[in-house]
Amino acid sequence: MGSESNPTLQAIRYQRGSLEILDQLLLPHETLYIPISSLALGHDAIKTMKVRGAPAIAIVAALSLAVVLVSDSEAQSLKTSQEAVAFIEKSLEYLKTSRPTAVNLFDAAKKLAKGVQAKAAEGDNVTAQEVIDHYLYLAEKMLEDDVQDNKNIGEYGAEFILKVWKGGDDLRVVTHCNTGSLATAGYGTALGIIRSLAAQKKLSHAYCTETRPYNQGSRLTAYELVYENIPATLITDSMASALLAQNPDKIAAIVVGADRVAANGDTANKIGTYQLAIAARHHNVPFIVAAPSTSVDLHIQSGKEIHIEVRPAVEVTTLRGPVVESLELPLKFKKTEGEDGKTSSILSETVAVAARGIGVWNPSFDVTPAELISAIVTERGVVLKEDGVQVFDMKAFLEA
Repeated sequence: MGSESNPTLQAIRYQRGSLEILDQLLLPHETLYIPISSLALGHDAIKTMKVRGAPAIAIVAALSLAVVLVSDSEAQSLKTSQEAVAFIEKSLEYLKTSRPTAVNLFDAAKKLAKGVQAKAAEGDNVTAQEVIDHYLYLAEKMLEDDVQDNKNIGEYGAEFILKVWKGGDDLRVVTHCNTGSLATAGYGTALGIIRSLAAQKKLSHAYCTETRPYNQGSRLTAYELVYENIPATLITDSMASALLAQNPDKIAAIVVGADRVAANGDTANKIGTYQLAIAARHHNVPFIVAAPSTSVDLHIQSGKEIHIEVRPAVEVTTLRGPVVESLELPLKFKKTEGEDGKTSSILSETVAVAARGIGVWNPSFDVTPAELISAIVTERGVVLKEDGVQVFDMKAFLEA
């Protein structure tokens, strides 16, 4: 069981000068890696959610620029260290426009820009190539560090759940959206905690929500759980409260990720997270947020200041998926010939699921107030509230 027997999925394939990402819009039915060879392709992959998950977005943005710095003719023609810094800063500003809510992207861009600025400031003899080489080092280290940070989150989170769980061997966990290898550089945050529990043979069952309207839970989290042989059940978003009600004293925790955490612990995450937190409080189930410290934005004091991205109505009014020949299990998918007339791929169609002309509101995220959150798990450890206090002191934790 767990990742000990099956290696985790690799959503990002990188070697210096080459970047490929797993197209998550096609999962779980097709596995296709897309080459990212320009800033525009990196920006598009993030904006259209071919890659998603706050940590993964930051990594893909950083590595997209790394590829450009190695192979793009304009980057190779830079003559001075200051020209290299300006090119990198301009490129990072462009990549930041791809997703406005994920603070990890902004944090990564800031750190990378400061890093190359510091390199250029070392002296007049610093060359453009030395600045570029330093950027490559920083971006590649970011990829390596993210995997280790996720493993630390998994260990700290599993340890915390086992510490507070009083229900014996039947330990079950609920999660929302996708926070695994597909959302990070590898291993995962909230799903990393589930993976850690499974590896220790402490997890009896996991439940994942479908996560409408983009279905990251049913398409991606379910895919990862099946891939890693972790016992799991898919539920629709509207079934979560009923699940808690019908399984009293069996759900050890609801574990979710975060795209941004305010200084007081208010947390922006995939739409539907807030209602899970309310249900968890009513049923006395610990509600745990798992996120790297880079998701914490100390410039934002509360969730009221977090910008919420509103996405196109078509994501709610339509569904896209493979065409099946019949509803008998296992499903058989219809195939279509490829452009070469030889290869075949799964035939997909888009279908309407809503009345034509209906208005649509499609916020991609919601904000869960800190008072509903039991703990925030980072790669540095578990953040708890002081006794009698309803918010977290994220600044004190990060500065400790």
